[in-house]
Amino acid sequence: MNKNSKIYIAWHRGLVWSAILRKLILEWYTNIIFKTSKELDLTDNNQVKLFFETQKPEYVFLAAAKVWWIVANNDFPADFIYQNLQIQNNIIHNSHLNWVKKLLFLGSSCIYPKFCEQPMKEEYLLTWILEQTNEPYAIAKITWIKMCQSYNRQYGTNFIACMPTNLYWPNDNFDLNSSHVLPAMIRKFHEAKLNNIDVVLWWDWTPKREFLYVDDMADACIYMMNNFNPSKEQSEKWEIFMNIWTWKDITIMQLAETVQKIVWFTWKVVWDTNKPNGTPRKLQDVTKLNDLWWKYKTELEEGIKLSYDWYLEKQ
Repeated sequence: MNKNSKIYIAWHRGLVWSAILRKLILEWYTNIIFKTSKELDLTDNNQVKLFFETQKPEYVFLAAAKVWWIVANNDFPADFIYQNLQIQNNIIHNSHLNWVKKLLFLGSSCIYPKFCEQPMKEEYLLTWILEQTNEPYAIAKITWIKMCQSYNRQYGTNFIACMPTNLYWPNDNFDLNSSHVLPAMIRKFHEAKLNNIDVVLWWDWTPKREFLYVDDMADACIYMMNNFNPSKEQSEKWEIFMNIWTWKDITIMQLAETVQKIVWFTWKVVWDTNKPNGTPRKLQDVTKLNDLWWKYKTELEEGIKLSYDWYLEKQ
């Protein structure tokens, strides 16, 4: 990408897309376009078609998706698969029709099998069953990958994808009804500390997860956009996506202990084992991205401290 290339981020608000926007601005990209969900409904093909025909973006970061927590995935499967497929179909197809030079789609680690061999390599995709609680969302994401690959094979497009791990940052969603594990844990420990009560956490503490600071993810996405161009042979073999991870995972108990230390919480931690665990482990292999000479910068404890400091400032 040139500094004046016309770059579209779908959408620009929220954890992932706002991080990419910040990073692009910091690196002096000057021709960035975006629309809010009210200005442009990405599930409406007529609106998306008109947008691409009039705006003519050269590069597209496809970060838009319907995303929520594990219970929502389980309770509203039709909403998740329908809306995510609508978004993907409209963006990818209209990118092809309007000669977009390159598109980067952001996926999710949930695309890998529930009991996947560790660490998870890109070639393990579709080798076994998915985690049931988020299967519709995962299938939508897998379809996005296959759609990008298929357009590359048939039309010679340059559509690529990346699979980030669990993302977090200071300006996260700390709503206990819709947030992911790390921000929810920070808030629970903080509120329990203020009220001098025990903190209740989900799961049986054994699942292992990996966490990546969102600004590192944005850096990796822009790096991939500038440095990863799959060959025709790679597209034929479906090798157009890469993992974006730290290659370091911890148990949920270890995560709780880290948050507990940072928050200075001294009461008891109670584990609600009636709640679903999800996939037992998600450690992704990042050999391919490392071969492009990219590596994350922010260690987990440092990132959690930044997140907690931000949370305290907003109280």
